[in-house]
Amino acid sequence: MSRIAPTLTHLQQQGRKALIPYLMAGYPDPAHTLPLMHALVQGGADIIELGVPFSDPMADGPVIQKAGEAALRHGVGMGEVLAMVREFRATDTATPIVLMGYANPVENYNLKHGANRFVEDAAAAGVDGVLIVDYPPEECVAFAAALRAHQMDLIFLLAPTSTDKRMQQVADMASGYVYYVSLKGVTGSGALDTDEVEAMLPRI
Repeated sequence: MSRIAPTLTHLQQQGRKALIPYLMAGYPDPAHTLPLMHALVQGGADIIELGVPFSDPMADGPVIQKAGEAALRHGVGMGEVLAMVREFRATDTATPIVLMGYANPVENYNLKHGANRFVEDAAAAGVDGVLIVDYPPEECVAFAAALRAHQMDLIFLLAPTSTDKRMQQVADMASGYVYYVSLKGVTGSGALDTDEVEAMLPRI
């Protein structure tokens, strides 16, 4: 079991919701990532979503795109992100870390280092969960099983347009938590309709 479920259970017992901020690894430069991760925890973060830089983040808006581009210019790839998690774990063994990104960096890491090495190295680094935006549940059976075998969660996205069938597919495959996007479009676009969110959560 990853650190995610015990963290959420503890928060539920306290009557609290989880604060899960997002941070792009390597932005504004690699030296700032570790201090920022610790600052988030000190500021009340319960779980940290650590973004993996990618050159074509099609589901993200301009802010995250620019942050990822800056990180890539500093040479931050999956290997560097895992090294940041390992360094974070040297002084924080409790806060769950979820890597959030796209399929390409995962696939590229395995091509460079060997089949299934991403899962093995992420577990060794201290990662608790993985959210891969462009991995659909119907193509993730083996990946989800490999993550579970290494005590990590596979987290999926749901959107306002998700059907009941898609919600069931995600529920059958996901663990840790489900990420509800809550608005149509890329990250940062449009106004949030809180009434729509309130209506969708019981369905999910």
